[in-house]
Amino acid sequence: MLKGEMGNQVTVKYEDIGVRDYKETWDYQETCFNSILASKRNGDAKEAAQGEAINRLIFVEHPHVYTLGRSGSDNNMLLDHIQLQAKDATFYRTDRGGDITYHGPGQIVGYPIFDLEQFGLTLKQYIYALEEAIINTVREYGIESARLDGATGVWLDKDIAGKTRKICAIGVKASRYVTMHGFAFNVNTNLDYFNYINPCGFTDKDVTSLSKELGSEQDFKQVKSVLKEKLKKVFNFDWKIV
Repeated sequence: MLKGEMGNQVTVKYEDIGVRDYKETWDYQETCFNSILASKRNGDAKEAAQGEAINRLIFVEHPHVYTLGRSGSDNNMLLDHIQLQAKDATFYRTDRGGDITYHGPGQIVGYPIFDLEQFGLTLKQYIYALEEAIINTVREYGIESARLDGATGVWLDKDIAGKTRKICAIGVKASRYVTMHGFAFNVNTNLDYFNYINPCGFTDKDVTSLSKELGSEQDFKQVKSVLKEKLKKVFNFDWKIV
């Protein structure tokens, strides 16, 4: 599913909203998500095609926060409320797929709010494409990564027992082929915060970051730029000027 294989090209508005509270960003996502859904329910295909109901790609960093997906288990959160406060972290149950994960400074969190019908994609193909963009980004830094059977996200050393580690988590929600939530790509992330959960429900796999793999802190702005262009190429869209 590389460029040219996804049907008609669409436009996407890119927004880098910096460091933003998780709940505030979730509310913003829902506003954008509901706007597209409303257009589709009203059968206003022309409005959607002209971009009035805008596809968006939101990049954000969150303060320390743990989020639990619909299918997740509370048992994978290893801290109680008091311990969370001591770590200056918050916790939210969400309506995305997947189990528990961590968001924090130094991590690129991406929220694509896409109408997949405009892209000609199924939900499975959409997740595959997100993984492909991350894999291509990591490769730019000389690191080979891959998908892991039975688990979403992007992994390193997936076939080496005891060394398999995740560099990007993915958890999404979709309704009428409109998506929200998305991915969390560890760049300069403080990985200690993953010690307080069973990441994505796994107890036998580790978590890593770009900086850990390369041995030094990375230029965060540059990594965002690379990832942004890899997403554009994989999904074959144009940037919407608004």
